[in-house]
Amino acid sequence: MSNEMYQLIAIIIYMAAMVFIGWYAFKRTSNLTDYMLGGRSLGPAVTALSAGAADMSGWLLMGLPGAIFLNGLVETWIAVGLTIGAYLNYTLVAPRLRVYTQVSGDSITIPSYLENRLKDKSRLLRIASGIVILIFFTFYVSSGMVAGGKFFLSSFGLDYHLGLLLVSAVVIFYTLFGGFLAVSYTDVVQGLIMFLSLLLIPIFGLFLTGGLSETAASIREVDPHLLSFVSGASFLGVLSAVAWGLGYFGQPHIIVRFMAIGSVKDVKSARRIGIGWMFLSLFGAVATALVGIAYYHQNNATLADAETVFITLGQIIFHPFIAGIMLAAVLAAVMSTISSQLIVTSSALIEDLYKAVIKTDASDKQYVFYGRVAVLAVSVIAMVLAWPNSDSILKIVSFAWAGFGASFGPIILLSLYWRKITAKGALWGMITGAVTVLIWGNVDSLTNTIYEIVPGFIICWVVTYFVSLATYQPNDEIDKEFTETLELLERER
Repeated sequence: MSNEMYQLIAIIIYMAAMVFIGWYAFKRTSNLTDYMLGGRSLGPAVTALSAGAADMSGWLLMGLPGAIFLNGLVETWIAVGLTIGAYLNYTLVAPRLRVYTQVSGDSITIPSYLENRLKDKSRLLRIASGIVILIFFTFYVSSGMVAGGKFFLSSFGLDYHLGLLLVSAVVIFYTLFGGFLAVSYTDVVQGLIMFLSLLLIPIFGLFLTGGLSETAASIREVDPHLLSFVSGASFLGVLSAVAWGLGYFGQPHIIVRFMAIGSVKDVKSARRIGIGWMFLSLFGAVATALVGIAYYHQNNATLADAETVFITLGQIIFHPFIAGIMLAAVLAAVMSTISSQLIVTSSALIEDLYKAVIKTDASDKQYVFYGRVAVLAVSVIAMVLAWPNSDSILKIVSFAWAGFGASFGPIILLSLYWRKITAKGALWGMITGAVTVLIWGNVDSLTNTIYEIVPGFIICWVVTYFVSLATYQPNDEIDKEFTETLELLERER
């Protein structure tokens, strides 16, 4: 049996498992809350692993190792920023958001939470939130599809477009039918595969490169600056990298897990599991890139696409079937993020745009059907954007990440900690944050100076704060819910 056949069998087993989980979740999904939020029943381990898998996407196994392979440890500042941001997200956002979304109208999406929290009767805030989610998630989903196409091209020599279609078909199937539960359960499996693969490849790779000292010596022979955290870096460059951490506060596909966790008491356990998984996974991604630099130098070989260093090392180090499981880790990273983003985009389209704009008496069953149609529609648009295979994965992800971080991050934090934030303040802050990222992120001279999330986040915060001060009027209902949230937090901790 050929190496490719062993690997293909492993991939087929993995994809079949994802489809089975989708079917299992489909049997447990009976209404819109189940489909969009899993009935608020996730345990801490499922919450942590699904949030981590949904967060990291193909950039963890392809984008980040590729950047370090080319530029060295200076690229790890992104990982530092993300780890800090994720920890603060679990600490500052998770407990309050879990309670507040239930206290304020039992909200099941971020836009509906903002509308209920700020008592926005105009529905403009909810509609604007839904549009922002739709725009940036379509780009985000397309980045995952690009990663899927690249995966099959580099692993099996299949046509990029065929790989894109295969990955899209499986992930659309289990997301479309199984909804949030399918996304969460598959994310747990995918997160474990990613975690183990990222640890095993650099550990066994060191045997090929002669151990730690030989590996380091080989890297220095290529370029001693590759092992420096600051060589070639500027203050604004490091700030831009660390600023990735700001994005966590506004990522709908991540913070929606906090809304779905079983109780506030589970948040602390979820944080420990999630941050532990994240730290070791990021460490493995960095180590994989460094081992790759040493291996290719020692063997006088070149790597055509730096973003495939994880894939190629797995094929070199392990038996073809084990390598196939390693390859499934890339699919896991890609598919977990695509599915999470699709379900949030679907909820934005149906719960926050369709229901807000079109008054209808449709049943829960009909809304679930509409949600599935929305998953399919967004997937088709994302595939069209991914078809040319023209941008790097990290570039597309960074743009979408900044869009969410700048549009929602300051508003989520202010809504949880400041009584006086208003609907008008949130609306104008969101719009200015999104527009700043859209403009800044498409002007090379600006993006080369500083990452667009920094000006976007600051402008959103400032506009939200001052417009809120100018438009604030006391509201007994808002004050009552704010106080009730704080009291419930104290009781449930």
